[in-house]
Amino acid sequence: MSRTAGETRTTARPPEPPGPPDEGAASTPDEGAASARGDGAAPARPDIPDAQWNDWRWHMRKRITNVEKARDWLTLTPGEEKAIAESAGKYRWSVTPYYASLMDPLDPACPIRQQGVPALGELAEYSGAEVDPVGDMFYRKTNRVVHKYPDRVIMLITESCPVYCRHCTRKFHTTDVSGTYFRDNEGESYEEDLRYIADHPEIRDVLLTGGDPLSYQDGKLEQIVSGLRAIPSVEIIRIGSRFPVLLPQRITDGLCEMLAQYHPVWLNTHFNHPKEITPEAAAAVDRLLRHGIPVGNQTVLLRGVNDDVPTMRTLMTELLRIRVRPYYLYHCDNVTGVSHFMTSIEKGWEIMEGLQGHITGFGVPQYVLTTKIGKIPLAQPYFTPTEGGLRLRNYRGQEMVVDASVHPITEAELR
Repeated sequence: MSRTAGETRTTARPPEPPGPPDEGAASTPDEGAASARGDGAAPARPDIPDAQWNDWRWHMRKRITNVEKARDWLTLTPGEEKAIAESAGKYRWSVTPYYASLMDPLDPACPIRQQGVPALGELAEYSGAEVDPVGDMFYRKTNRVVHKYPDRVIMLITESCPVYCRHCTRKFHTTDVSGTYFRDNEGESYEEDLRYIADHPEIRDVLLTGGDPLSYQDGKLEQIVSGLRAIPSVEIIRIGSRFPVLLPQRITDGLCEMLAQYHPVWLNTHFNHPKEITPEAAAAVDRLLRHGIPVGNQTVLLRGVNDDVPTMRTLMTELLRIRVRPYYLYHCDNVTGVSHFMTSIEKGWEIMEGLQGHITGFGVPQYVLTTKIGKIPLAQPYFTPTEGGLRLRNYRGQEMVVDASVHPITEAELR
């Protein structure tokens, strides 16, 4: 199984999808680039010149967006082919060559493949599913600004992503049919958004999200970041991006040097499985850190992808190895088109119990459920007030009672 905990890989050079060569670039040989055969054999993967493979723009131009291109990388199942066909015009779909190279070409249960390739589950109807369970549209104040918490806002600056993750909380925001949180076109002026933030000096923290903000070229992104930095009350600028996972080649020295001019800048990314922690991803994180940009991680608990203790424990320790701080473990939202990835909250508790005490403390993320009233911590308590004092439980399940005279529980007991 491709879900084996601790599995790592050195990225192979996959084939260039069919089509005309890039202007000014040498053609890639066609030998072995035929679509996957029906006999279950893995597609052939000829080398791609490093100059192309290391260019994030090449990957964006060569994204996989249909069955024909996908067959150069994967032996698709009938269910996957049907899901791709039936999701057309409903949910966007694209996968970068880099991210496709992490997928097991023969195993539809591959945790990377499940995150990137449409499945029939996303077309099914589930009880309680909503297009916006976290209330982004309710809290939207301008075309892009969502003001949900007292001192911070998010700016939804684009609908575009390098890979349209099948589990996206904002799946509606990136659909093909009327699926947007924007009031106006995303290309509209930022003047109204920046003015709202400037007119609310309580806003000290702005998170750029979308879509993926790093889909923009450096110059366009700098216009937004510099506009925010010109607002005196904005102390922190954060970027939410999955590019370090889906296309780490995007994290160039030029991008990092630009962002470093506007410190403090933070970046939160989204590793969900140990297979995603590749040498390329580690190098991208290192470039960010060397330019003073801290990197945090927000994992989503996904059925069939990371919903077991060994996988999650390995993911967290591998993140620490590349100096990424685990931040949140999100319970999967009951989003329309995403519900098939949901686990029970009990499963989340089981995984948190398997992390607490078993790995270093700052490697344990906070388990939360995002709702219309905010992020709700879901951690089980390790203490219970009793008549005799405080009953404590450790990660092994061992218990002890601490007398209230030693550790008073209420303020009245301190007197």
